[in-house]
Amino acid sequence: MKYFKIITLKDGRRCTLRNGTAQDGAAVLDVFIRTHAQTDYLLTYPEETRLTAEQEAQYLKEKTDSEDGIEILAEVDGVIAGTAGIGCIGQKEKIRHRADFGVSVDRAYWSLGIGRALTEACIECAKAVGYRQLELEAVADNRRAIALYEQAGFVEYGRNPRGFISRVSGWQELVLMRLELEESTH
Repeated sequence: MKYFKIITLKDGRRCTLRNGTAQDGAAVLDVFIRTHAQTDYLLTYPEETRLTAEQEAQYLKEKTDSEDGIEILAEVDGVIAGTAGIGCIGQKEKIRHRADFGVSVDRAYWSLGIGRALTEACIECAKAVGYRQLELEAVADNRRAIALYEQAGFVEYGRNPRGFISRVSGWQELVLMRLELEESTH
């Protein structure tokens, strides 16, 4: 899936939102590791990343070639500032209407509107593909992210009080959220 859009950030800089390509493998892997070291709210710790730059490049190529998934990069002044993506929950008939969503932004670029822009871009792509529901899980203590998702229209549908076990804080409650992308007919 292809995506391209230029936005103006809150500080006046331009940010390019685009699908990742194989040439972005090393840079995307670097930002992935960096963002996962900057917060305790993401799924993995940096040292758990086993991908090589070549494997990340292949993943980005597959997402670009995909008909139902995408990895979108936010690029500011030639630097990858964040990433977001959607992917199908599964191909079985009863669940192929659902996509999962994830986003991360380098701390140096927080509060500039990149997270919101990436979220909106993924919602746009999910609608274009024909998904009917976009889903995510967020650590309950990550109030800024949850507020962003709620502003985008996501609603809470449940909680998992032992969703993550953090090295830093112990058990982390996960908030399960979903966004209906079309009106239900039932």
